[in-house]
Amino acid sequence: MTAEKSNVIATLASLPTLPMAALWALWDAHFPRRPGTWNRNYVASRVAQRIQEIAYGGINPDIKRRLLRLGESQSALGKRRGTECHLMPGTVLQRDWDEVTYRVVVTPSGFYECGGRVFKSLSAAARHITGTNWSGPRFFGIDPDRNRGASR
Repeated sequence: MTAEKSNVIATLASLPTLPMAALWALWDAHFPRRPGTWNRNYVASRVAQRIQEIAYGGINPDIKRRLLRLGESQSALGKRRGTECHLMPGTVLQRDWDEVTYRVVVTPSGFYECGGRVFKSLSAAARHITGTNWSGPRFFGIDPDRNRGASR
């Protein structure tokens, strides 16, 4: 094994235990701006992916195009499931409630993570935050029905 590959492996192995300040320093060294999420797992995984991409080369452009086309054909973006709207993975919704700021992150599987807990719907996340039943999209200010009526 070459010294360069050993260094990459050691760096990747250290990511889970790095202090957040050191993880942010790595992020800043590899990306032009910080993400909309401060989720440690997200930051560490993107830094790991970028380090590997630099060391071993990126994905083949043809395969990347094929994956993008496949993703677009399978995307639920813009479709509605019941009363919920679909948001892109990585989307961060923020809401102040009772003098506390809550951040909800859309996971790659289409669920919603808030404070370390995962919810199946925005409404479930809103119910967790408020203790009462709410329309999740309305609570977070993204109610598509309300927005659609405003443009008429």
